[in-house]
Amino acid sequence: MKIHEYQAKELLRKFGVVTPRGIPCFSVEEAKKAYETLGGGVAVVKAQIHAGGRGKGGGVKVARNATQLAEFAAQIFGMQLITHQTGPEGQRVRRLLIEEGADIRKELYIGMVVDRGSQRVALMASSEGGMDIEEVAAHTPEKIHTVFVDPKAGLTDAQADDVASRIGVPAELLPQSRVMLQSLYRAFDETDASLAEINPLVLTGDGKVIALDAKMNFDSNALYRHPEITALRDLDEEDPNEIAASKFDLSYISLDGNIGCLVNGAGLAMATMDIVKLYGGSPANFLDVGGGATTEKVTEAFKLMLGNPHLQAILVNIFGGIMRCDVIATGVVEAARQVKLGVPLVVRLEGTNVELGKKILAESGLPIISASNMADAAEKVVAAARG
Repeated sequence: MKIHEYQAKELLRKFGVVTPRGIPCFSVEEAKKAYETLGGGVAVVKAQIHAGGRGKGGGVKVARNATQLAEFAAQIFGMQLITHQTGPEGQRVRRLLIEEGADIRKELYIGMVVDRGSQRVALMASSEGGMDIEEVAAHTPEKIHTVFVDPKAGLTDAQADDVASRIGVPAELLPQSRVMLQSLYRAFDETDASLAEINPLVLTGDGKVIALDAKMNFDSNALYRHPEITALRDLDEEDPNEIAASKFDLSYISLDGNIGCLVNGAGLAMATMDIVKLYGGSPANFLDVGGGATTEKVTEAFKLMLGNPHLQAILVNIFGGIMRCDVIATGVVEAARQVKLGVPLVVRLEGTNVELGKKILAESGLPIISASNMADAAEKVVAAARG
């Protein structure tokens, strides 16, 4: 789950991370009042969307007076902001952050993720703040310094000071940077975050270490422990189909192809998309119905796929282990009848009660194309989509 910059900063401040003063706004008028509340002077108008690259897309502007602020707020609020992370369709700006300006002398980068190889939190830091960390990794990887944090000890003083020194924090600011890094680690650990990033972390002219930007993502599987974080969810920033899918415990992600895929199990779903691509097709979605698919869940899955105007065919690929093939076959038949399926449907079943499942499909009277294995299924669904 993602949250907005202003929400991440509010959360990080509770753990001791220093940020500029800022006020979230939901209209241009609120932005004008926020500027007055902050005392005028230099302020920054920031679009609040769940994507990076906002500045490059015109979603971040520095205002030096009330007239400029009102002008920039009117430009940004409601705009369809396009960045490298939104895709060509962009994202509508429905929230702004009005924030006091900062005397920036140096920009740095710090971020934390879970490293599955070491089974620890990895702290990454770089002197190249303000840039995409992927670009730094690609062109100057020696400028990225990584520390793996022992969960028992936490981020130690020595580790924090060492990494801060490596990225250019002067000795007199090490105590502040140490607090910043250790506070970020505590926030990451205690909120079950999957990503915590400050880019840039700035050193100011008056000798302060400040988080000028903040991004946090959270492990959705742990949100039941954090109702206060769940309450920060902004449904306007999420795919409506993915929201609908979550109500029926379906794992759904929209893609840009034309072949719908309904599969049980994330691994099999990935393999199904791969083999569709191998045979020249293009998946329209990732859709995992899980091990306990009911007729209702399968019906909702079909509705989600059929909502895609580019859909040309559907592939159902089921390995019946926990889920019996006869149960899924019954669900597919009932779902196909309820939604009045208008595109070719290819079904491949394997596993428990597979023969009974195939019999149910064959006797349904529906124009279902049966497949004997994954390769056969991929070949048939690609041909059906083209035909």
